[in-house]
Amino acid sequence: MLARIAGQLVSITNGRAQIGVGPMVIDVLVPGSDVDALNRRQGQQVEFHTMLVLEGIGQGTSMVPRLLGFASARDREFFELFTTVKNIGHRKALRALQMPAAEIAAAIARRDTATLVSLPEIGKRTAETIIAELSGKVDAYLDGETSIPYSGDPAVSSVLSDTIVMLVALGERPDTARQLAERSLSRNPELDSPEDLLAHIMATR
Repeated sequence: MLARIAGQLVSITNGRAQIGVGPMVIDVLVPGSDVDALNRRQGQQVEFHTMLVLEGIGQGTSMVPRLLGFASARDREFFELFTTVKNIGHRKALRALQMPAAEIAAAIARRDTATLVSLPEIGKRTAETIIAELSGKVDAYLDGETSIPYSGDPAVSSVLSDTIVMLVALGERPDTARQLAERSLSRNPELDSPEDLLAHIMATR
């Protein structure tokens, strides 16, 4: 197994880092949460903890190797755990992981569907599946961070997650939708339905 790679970061585009290693330039697919930091390190030496996977193309008739890269061995381990969830493949997971592993693990531990729904590629049903399959398995990734607003109240969490889904359907970015919903609900806790919360957000933007 190719476990680690180090070299000069030539470029980072659409979640694909190009690493110069001697005379070779190697493509490495990276999680969304790492892209901003990598953009600031172009031309510098970087190191990835890697995973080599085979991706089916043409309805699975051909297999293409892909090299995935992570900032730490721990991030790679969390990715491996995350992709054990039904219907979450490697590409989908890379796009979904727009937050650090510790934050996503904390959301799973809290059964916080609202935070998970704010991730790209993750709808409400998928968020519920992630929680059902990984709850109790993420303690090693928590970093002691276990609290965000509303997580202790299932009814409020449901209002948040449903509102986020509606905002995304209206064209908002998932992270922006989460911020809008959380901010509006924190200021107006009397809004106890997704429809009321969405109406308030649209009226006050």
